[in-house]
Order: sequence, then structure tokens, then C-alpha cells
Amino acid sequence: MKLILTADVDNLGVPGDTVEVKDGYGRNFLLPCGLAIVATRGAEKQVEGIRRAQEARQVRGLEHANELKQAIENLAAVTLTVKTAGGSGKLFGSVTPADVAGAIKAAGGPVVDKRSVELPKAHIKATGKHAVSVSLHPDVTAKFDLDVVGA
Repeated sequence: MKLILTADVDNLGVPGDTVEVKDGYGRNFLLPCGLAIVATRGAEKQVEGIRRAQEARQVRGLEHANELKQAIENLAAVTLTVKTAGGSGKLFGSVTPADVAGAIKAAGGPVVDKRSVELPKAHIKATGKHAVSVSLHPDVTAKFDLDVVGA
């Protein structure tokens, strides 16, 4: 089965790669998880768009990672407004890395990949200030305070 990857898959390829996989692996895993699309003429035209989107999100070297670190750490305030359960400060759910990545972008910071966001615990489940770090490069990590406020 010939597929075009839409996400990074371990031991297979990066977004935009055209790969040949066994039918069961493609039909039962890659396609349902949204990691690939079937390689057709129309889909091959989309490959360039997939590659451009991936390159825009990718950190390009140590210098670029240091620039992103400065941009994140120089943000005045990264605030995330969430629903709370009562007046105790507990949340109706939790703050995930995707929520933090969206809050960074909303605060005027750069676009970061949700997989690079490292929360102090698995998820944030209370209001207040929380120390969060973003791993931009193996040698560069940006640290900032996330202020979670109730709505």
C-alpha cells in the first residue's frame, strides 16, 4: 500500500514522505490515526504543502532555538483562562500541553509544538502560577510561568 505521511512516524519517515507499507499496517494504524493519507494524484500535489507546514514548525538549529527561547522568556505574561469547579480553584478537567502551546501563541509568542511542552506534572489541575518549560533543542530549554485563572 502506497501512503503519504502527514506526521512523523518512528522508523518510517517524516511528513510528506511517500512510503510503501503492508496493507494491514496502513489500513489499521496509519490511516485511522491520521498519520498518513492514501497516495493519489491529488494527494501528491498536497505533499509540498505538508512539507512547507512542517518546515515552518521545525526549529532550525541552535541559533534559531536560542531566538525562540528569548522570545518565550521575554513574554510579559502567559495567561490561560479555564473553567473552574466551584470556588476552590480546582479545574473542570486539566491543562494539557496543547493548551499551553495555544496560550504561548495567544500571548504573542512563537508557535511551539505541543510535544515539546513539559508540564510540572502530567497535567495542571488547579489555578495559580505554574512553572512550565519548552524543550526547543536538545541543548536549549525555555522556562516561564504560566498563570492559570478561572473563568
